Amino acid sequence: MALNITRGKMDKAQRVVVYGPEGIGKTTLAAQFPDPLFIDVEGSTGHCDVARVDPAPASWQALLETVRAVKAERPCATLVLDTADWAEQLCIAHVCAERKWKGIEDPGYGKGYTYLAEEFGKLLNLLSDVAAAGMHVAVCAHAMMRKFEQPDEASAYDRWELKLQRKTAPMVKEWADAVLFLNWKTTVEAVGDGKAKARNARRTMFCQHHACWDAKNRWGLPDEVPADYGQIAPFLRPASAPEASPAPAPQAPAPHGGTPDAALPGFWAPALQLMEGIGATVDEVRAVSAAKGHHSTDTPAKNYEQAYVEGCIVAQWPKWVEEIRKLRKEREPVPFGAPDMTKI
Repeated sequence: MALNITRGKMDKAQRVVVYGPEGIGKTTLAAQFPDPLFIDVEGSTGHCDVARVDPAPASWQALLETVRAVKAERPCATLVLDTADWAEQLCIAHVCAERKWKGIEDPGYGKGYTYLAEEFGKLLNLLSDVAAAGMHVAVCAHAMMRKFEQPDEASAYDRWELKLQRKTAPMVKEWADAVLFLNWKTTVEAVGDGKAKARNARRTMFCQHHACWDAKNRWGLPDEVPADYGQIAPFLRPASAPEASPAPAPQAPAPHGGTPDAALPGFWAPALQLMEGIGATVDEVRAVSAAKGHHSTDTPAKNYEQAYVEGCIVAQWPKWVEEIRKLRKEREPVPFGAPDMTKI
């Protein structure tokens, strides 16, 4: 096999993680990235004049479908996920519903967190695909204090970390080109009588690893800089991308027949959001459920159990999409003059 060898820096889209305590300005900083589009899982952009996906994904499957749509349509220069820890909660709910667990620790021995890491990796892979398509990706996340025990130290100490589970946090840090930690930097001054007072708190962006926080960058930034977008703007220039393929024409939704969405219980919301993406109706979902033998054909959707909607329909949505499309194909009218193969 002939090797194709290249040399030099590659002009590509950047994958950036911005994390810090609440209220430090993570969303405000991400809003200054080139032409951002927010997937506002947390619901924190209401005060910002930004473009956002509306409605925000209410389930893990809806979040994955949203990222796939961004990759296909390329509607922005930067995709912003706000926030990673809220997205992780959707992932946990999905993993538990799919396996009928009451909580992520139900299987014991840490197995639940292994399944969580595998599932969360699907999101990171999709975000990498978005970056490969030429769009920057910014992931906002909250920070939390954790006790850290270093093998060569006598005692443990506190440090700032991503507010994620222990198996997913390292994956996010490895995935990113830059992990930027935002925090207040204060100066402690002696005021006499053995007392001290914190003064001159200012927002600071920490760009290099420290014993008390995680950070990194591949841009050559110093240990700390002012928390200003201008410090990182030179590294977020528009990236070259392959020519976008034309977006598929939107399919007209099939006419609703029967149960109106407003008559369904609130726990149907994630399922309805997924159904809207392919123009599926409640009656089509009922037909598939009946075909699977889960419910009778005359069982109204409002009587479906919450565990069934969340654990079977939402958690296994890709399989339902296949069944709905198969059902539609079977219901297509036979062209005039063509033999009806079902009667042969």
